[in-house]
Amino acid sequence: MNEDKASRYHRLRRRASASGAVVAAAWMLLLLATGWSAVFRDVAGRAAGYAFLPTVLYYAVFVAVLTEVVQAPVAFYQGVILERRYGLSGQTAARWWVDRLKVGGIAVGLTAVCALVVWSLLRWSPAYWWLAASLCFAAVLVCLVQIGPVLLLPAFYTLKPLRRPELGLRIAQLAERAGAGAVDVFEWQLGSQERKANAVLAGLGRTRRVLLSDTLLAEHSDDEIEVVLAHELAHHAHHDIWKAIALDATLIVLGFYVADLVLRASVGHFGVTSLDDIAGFPLLVLAGGAVSLALVPLANAMSRAHERRADRYALAMTGKPEAFISAMRRLASQHLAEERPSKLVELLLCSHPPVAARLEAARAWEAGRR
Repeated sequence: MNEDKASRYHRLRRRASASGAVVAAAWMLLLLATGWSAVFRDVAGRAAGYAFLPTVLYYAVFVAVLTEVVQAPVAFYQGVILERRYGLSGQTAARWWVDRLKVGGIAVGLTAVCALVVWSLLRWSPAYWWLAASLCFAAVLVCLVQIGPVLLLPAFYTLKPLRRPELGLRIAQLAERAGAGAVDVFEWQLGSQERKANAVLAGLGRTRRVLLSDTLLAEHSDDEIEVVLAHELAHHAHHDIWKAIALDATLIVLGFYVADLVLRASVGHFGVTSLDDIAGFPLLVLAGGAVSLALVPLANAMSRAHERRADRYALAMTGKPEAFISAMRRLASQHLAEERPSKLVELLLCSHPPVAARLEAARAWEAGRR
């Protein structure tokens, strides 16, 4: 693996991600500072004849769609130009735009409905709307996690049953030992879009299924796939999915609480006339985004702890440190991962421990076993 190339790639990705966030925040601030948000509210009010339609029209068209438009150049650079420059994707620009339109359509529709829910709660319970909205959004989050592998993922990728009986038997035995029970195993057709490899235990309850990317199946041995999947099953065994959902729900509550404070302070400014004025919706987006950004290091620290524990679980379950080490090296090459990012980058931005640290931990585990 070329460390300089990997460092350069990730530095450019971080810059692109930061640029996308700045562009979105700048658009929200522009809507407020210029009074456009109030103008759009009035236009939506004149165009829609029913009480709830101005909210949907305002948010869906003037906020969600235009935000997608202003972010599109940065997203195209990050998703197509950068990935192809570093040999990580073979996806055509046309295919990327089709997927982008699909994601955008789902996002605009979902956020418009969410905006209507928030607006309704603001009118129904001005004092506690933020708490009721938090509960609604947390419930939506759980639903998305549950339906993701059966409704959302198939809209973008082809999934087909795994046709490798021996590997399927290994996976079934691993899942049984991890307490996941009988799970369906699917081959995830990822190779037509990117060279990165992945294995996921997705869904909740009856929608839980194992997804193995075709890039993983093509370039990794069965032993390597076994340890990678054992790592994923560790997240089930330790209830990490529910812990992540609980953390996200906490962030949602904090975000809405801060948004309530900001909205109350902003009435009479930026053309916002009342707490339930839809012209203040950009403030909700900015407040929620600020809270999420501030707590990213905490979320990443929790994620890194879960990943380290999952590595130990995979090693203990399979007893194959050599396969673990070779799998980590191969995955790092496929993802062009930074082997040793700076400590500051690791603390603030990395959801996984550095590759070098994971390899050293595996060697230490092997030495301890001997």
